[in-house]
Amino acid sequence: MSLKNQVLFVTGASRGIGLAIALRAARDGARIAIAAKTSEPHPKLPGTIHSAALEIERAGGEALPLTVDIRHEEQVAEAVAQTVAKWGGIDVCVNNASAISLTDTESTPMKRYDLMHGVNTRGTFVTTQACLPHLKKSKNAHVLNLSPPLSMKPHWFSGHVAYTMAKYGMSMCVLGMAEEFKPLGVAVNALWPRTAIATAAMDMIGGGPDIRRQCRTVDIMADAAHAILTKPARSCTGNFFIDDDVLRAEGVTDFSQYAVDPTAELLPDFFVD
Repeated sequence: MSLKNQVLFVTGASRGIGLAIALRAARDGARIAIAAKTSEPHPKLPGTIHSAALEIERAGGEALPLTVDIRHEEQVAEAVAQTVAKWGGIDVCVNNASAISLTDTESTPMKRYDLMHGVNTRGTFVTTQACLPHLKKSKNAHVLNLSPPLSMKPHWFSGHVAYTMAKYGMSMCVLGMAEEFKPLGVAVNALWPRTAIATAAMDMIGGGPDIRRQCRTVDIMADAAHAILTKPARSCTGNFFIDDDVLRAEGVTDFSQYAVDPTAELLPDFFVD
C-alpha cells in the first residue's frame, strides 16, 4: 500500500523523527501538515516548518506549514481546520512532538514538569481529539504515537519520574483509544526505537560524538512508521511496536544501513527491556 494523496497531520515535524516520517510519506506523494512551534530559525536546533515544507515538496509530497504549540487547544483546532480546508480531510495523525528532561524529582522544576505533561500527554490527547472527527471519515485512518511500551518496572521511573509519567501518558492514550476507536475503524498504535536515535534534540540533552556513533538514524523510525501506516487500520491497532521488529516482519535483514557507525555497539533506548 501507498500513502499517495493521504493527508498526514504530524506534530513536531520541523526536524528529527517527525520530519523523517513526513519525508518518507512524501516519497509516496502524501500531503503533510507540519504542526510545530519553530517558524523562525532556532539558535541551537536546525529546521523550521518552512524548511521542512521545502524538503517535503522536493521529496514529492505536498506540505502545509503550520505554527502550532500543541499545549494550546485553540491552536491545534485552528491547524486541523486549515488542514481540512486545504485537503478535505485527515487520514493520519502522528503524535511525535515531545518534551524531555531527564531529571530526578528534586531537580525537576514544576515549569519543566508542566511542559513535559502539557506537550507529551495533554498535547497527544488534544491533537488526537481534534483530528478524530476527520479520521472517522477516512477509509484507512491511523493514529501513531511516538511512545514506549508500557511497563511498571521501577527502574524505568527511577531517576526521571516526571519524564516517564509524561511519555507513558502518551502510551496510555494508545491503550485506551485503540479500544475506544475500534468500532470507528480508526487504528491507534505506538512506535518506539530499540536503540538511541541520532537527532539534534538528543545532542542537546548530552549526546556527543561518541554517543552519536552508537545510534541509529531517523530513517529506521520513518521506514517503520510507513510500514504501520500502510497497514489496514481495522486489523492493526492497539500495538506497541518496536522499530526493528516492524521492519524485520517486513523482510528487512540488514540493519547496518540504519547505523550511524556500523562498527559501533548500539546504545539501547529507554523503556526497552
